[in-house]
Amino acid sequence: MLLIQPPALLLAAGRGERMRPLTDHCPKPLLAVQGRPLLHWHLQALAGAGVPRAVINTAWLGEQIDAHFGAAFTAADGVQLPIAYSHEGRDFGRALETAGGIARALPLLGDCFWLAAGDVWAPDFAFDAHEAARFAASDALAHLWLVPNPPHHPQGDFGLAEDGRVLNLGAGSAAPRYTYSTIALLKRALFAPPWCAIAPGNPEGMSAPLAPLLRRAMDAGRVSGALYRGRWVDVGTPERLAQLNAGAAYSSSTA
Repeated sequence: MLLIQPPALLLAAGRGERMRPLTDHCPKPLLAVQGRPLLHWHLQALAGAGVPRAVINTAWLGEQIDAHFGAAFTAADGVQLPIAYSHEGRDFGRALETAGGIARALPLLGDCFWLAAGDVWAPDFAFDAHEAARFAASDALAHLWLVPNPPHHPQGDFGLAEDGRVLNLGAGSAAPRYTYSTIALLKRALFAPPWCAIAPGNPEGMSAPLAPLLRRAMDAGRVSGALYRGRWVDVGTPERLAQLNAGAAYSSSTA
């Protein structure tokens, strides 16, 4: 059976406050990790996985991202990955947070799409077409990859049931929590009522976080997930960036 990959949305609109002064004049997704911009790693993996196109949302210094990558990314093997942009900074003068930014970019995406944050380094992650097909055929609204909790986020985010459901654990729960990797498969339906109140395409530029939508869907049993143990780093501080560029051997359990 021929598997058709969905498109991908790469989140690249944030200011990168914790990375200052490095991000005062360079958007965080363009900071170099081992000689390549952070976004390059995702784009290379997406192109290699046969994803048909990528959308990048921008705000802070977004014109630099557009200028760097242009209308297409050329992978190492010559494969071309078309790129479109959702310019939140140009249209609204600011970033719209994660859910607001996704809602704004929906007209450029399909009913199902990959999501990845542009400030996360996960060079071994496979954007697997089989995973996308299974998700598209399921009743889940989101499929999240979780990672073991890194030292800077020891409390984690969500639980993971044996049947693959992601759990919105209460404060008193003793069940283990894992950290959301910011890599996911999502469906357009998550950004419509009753999960989300933002108008289609977010014409008013509403700012909204993603976590409340995910938690509502989790409570309804509509979020699945998997534990990812490959190399993964939230490149959120100059120190983590310096460690990566010094050749530190990071994994999801040591990042």
